[in-house]
Amino acid sequence: MNDQYAVIGNPIGHSKSPQIHRMFAEETSQALDYTARLAELDGFVESVESFFQHENGKGLNVTVPFKEQAFALCDELSEYAALAGAVNTLSYRDGKIYGANTDGIGIVRDITQNHHFALADKKVLILGAGGAVKGVLKPILDENPALIFIANRTAAKATTLADEYGDQIQGGGFADIPEQGFDMIINGTAASLQGDLPPIPNVCATGLACCYDMMYSKKGTPFTEWAKQHNVTLILDGLGMLVEQAAESFFIWRGVKPRTGHVLALMPDL
Repeated sequence: MNDQYAVIGNPIGHSKSPQIHRMFAEETSQALDYTARLAELDGFVESVESFFQHENGKGLNVTVPFKEQAFALCDELSEYAALAGAVNTLSYRDGKIYGANTDGIGIVRDITQNHHFALADKKVLILGAGGAVKGVLKPILDENPALIFIANRTAAKATTLADEYGDQIQGGGFADIPEQGFDMIINGTAASLQGDLPPIPNVCATGLACCYDMMYSKKGTPFTEWAKQHNVTLILDGLGMLVEQAAESFFIWRGVKPRTGHVLALMPDL
């Protein structure tokens, strides 16, 4: 029986992870099976334990709404997972569960390697202060931007998150966003899923070179449409991040780093 891997979440039917990992397995000649698993909202722990203990499960990708529950399950954590308080990659070895968070690595690789946009010395506005943003903050900070401002509907959530990193990051409510231009804006809110646009002051678009929506949609999102209206040169959604974080998960599990170019080229049609 092949080693078993899966993505687990609720809902899960929309996930592109099975197609991505099957392409990675074919490219790297790895014998494994990768499926999608729906966990009941109150049955995540039982589903994970059954997969690892009874189904030859070796690894799980974890998606909404279970990343914090996955964090609590782990015997050991990677640095990024510990800082984020959330896990998107579980590995099962020698009866122990290891947790990692590959989201930040995924977004940084997509921005800097796939699209050749350097984050060093850039002024970055990040919208949202939830789990999605927590997962990417440290890897973005490691790229040495000049400024990161986190804006969130609940200001206290953003300031608390910013305070964890000292003077390197500032935070506040949407009304506290500095009246200045930014080099890059990253939307880490769930607004795109609801068809909404966070209240971004138009002055923030002055000199704006890149907008990145961590969500993705074939139709575009209100945030990417806003970016088009402000003539932003580089407008990206979360598909590239999805592929790159998956590649890092695959590497953690199999010790082989798959190439992502061919998968990225196929993503819009999956």
